[in-house]
Amino acid sequence: MVKIQMDKIKILVILICTSLTATAREAQFVSNPSNVKGNTYQNPIIEADYSDPDPVAAPDGKTFYMTASSFQCTPGLPILKSTDLVNWSIVNYAIDAVPPTEYYTDAPRHGKGVWAPCMRYHDGEYYIYWGDPDFGIYMVKTADPEGTWSEPVLVKAGKGMIDPTPLWDTDGKAYLANAWAASRSGFNSVVTVSEMSPDGTSIISKPRVVFDGNDGINHTIEGPKLYKRGDYYYILAPAGGVVDGWQLALRSKNIYGPYEKKIVMATGNSGINGPHQGGWISTAAGEDWFINFQDKGAYGRVLHLNPVHWIDGWPVMGVDADGDGCGDPVKRHAKPAGLTPSAGESPTKSLFQWHANYSDFFGFPTPSAMMRLYGHKVSEQFVNLWEVPNLWLQKFPCESFRATAKVQISAKAAADGVSSGLVIMGWDYARFGLLKKGDSFELQLIDCTDAEQGGAEHVRFTAPVEPSRIYAAGLLPNMECDIWLRAEVRPGGICRFYYSTDGKKFKDTGVSFTARAGKWIGAKIGFYSITPAGVHDRGWMDIIDFDLDKI
Repeated sequence: MVKIQMDKIKILVILICTSLTATAREAQFVSNPSNVKGNTYQNPIIEADYSDPDPVAAPDGKTFYMTASSFQCTPGLPILKSTDLVNWSIVNYAIDAVPPTEYYTDAPRHGKGVWAPCMRYHDGEYYIYWGDPDFGIYMVKTADPEGTWSEPVLVKAGKGMIDPTPLWDTDGKAYLANAWAASRSGFNSVVTVSEMSPDGTSIISKPRVVFDGNDGINHTIEGPKLYKRGDYYYILAPAGGVVDGWQLALRSKNIYGPYEKKIVMATGNSGINGPHQGGWISTAAGEDWFINFQDKGAYGRVLHLNPVHWIDGWPVMGVDADGDGCGDPVKRHAKPAGLTPSAGESPTKSLFQWHANYSDFFGFPTPSAMMRLYGHKVSEQFVNLWEVPNLWLQKFPCESFRATAKVQISAKAAADGVSSGLVIMGWDYARFGLLKKGDSFELQLIDCTDAEQGGAEHVRFTAPVEPSRIYAAGLLPNMECDIWLRAEVRPGGICRFYYSTDGKKFKDTGVSFTARAGKWIGAKIGFYSITPAGVHDRGWMDIIDFDLDKI
């Protein structure tokens, strides 16, 4: 059975395989264990990396869904569900593969793919729009967020368009606002609006600039969210940069402007940096809230919930103690009123994602394992894991945790150089696993700095490990080794590694490693398996158990 262990305060993490098998046990995902009970919550409400969140209310105003950026990782566009806006669980993914599928398969396109999605409900269907800075603006839709989503539609092809947000107006017209990425277009800090076909599938006008952040104040405006409230159109957007920026509100009675501007939330005295991109949501009880992210380095972009009050036609986010119309993010606050607590729903999807579009060569679930991961054949010029697409990873779940994996690692007798194990992945990474070497295995702890820039791997620890069994397998025997691999992650992303041959007594490698974020994503933990160029038989690893415990 796949075990999911829980600590005494019951942080519960989904650890089930992508397609549930009879051996997989369902579990809960609770964003922050301190928020399960009581009438108050503390931020962050989700301690994991869900960048660029955007929530939407179901028609009843009491059920909420949310999506977030997934970049090149698949399945993509996670669908989270809540009934109280505080505790969320994963219930679906909107796409199985990033389009165009050929480009995002076989190689991890780090930092590309699904950027800053926007989720909306319109005329009985849920829509998600996202920008791929290299290909254009895409859309998927469904009548049931927990069911099947449509195939992606390319709403507008082109480069540099990011952070799209749709609006269906009361007169039947539809619009799409978006920001621009300087890395592709050569300019940024502007928001444009285009008219869209009423069915939301195409752009039918040229874009018009409605706000220019090149005003000496609101540089790097991005992530716009377009709304209408009363007679006003509102664009809520972060400006000033991910780490040191603020929330800006724009309003106009004309969709194309001119827009008035006001900073409505900033770090102030809270000590919470950012606060960055997010979305506004209203409840059936008449309350307004804003979910946004805070950048926490290796831990990624964690989510905060802030109250919203409307004063003189402006949304004031957080707590405005000095009455200047600009709030500070809250650390603790009363929970939203009139909603049903949502701690205890069972998820139907895994937290594990591949680092590229899935291929059958990556691996499969088995009756006795969460996943069998086959050794990706690396190039003859292999330098580090940055080129490997079949990394099977999940986000860091919180600041301090222990991950223990029971694995069975296999290699044919002639397949020297095959290596499989546990990895903490980012721009810097550490991998901890077995290398097939002669008639035995060697346990290796290897780290790499500046992987994207071609940083070399360095072996930091080795230990001989004998095979658990050798058996006939065609012309050449197969060697198997049962081993438990463990990583402990402490505040600051400090990681330490341990191993065991019996699952009871663990040996300390004595090596520490500091996790680092990846490209637009936080550090991740999971598994790798690689086969050297020129070696015919792929090695593989059966991932039997993977336990996470908060420490």
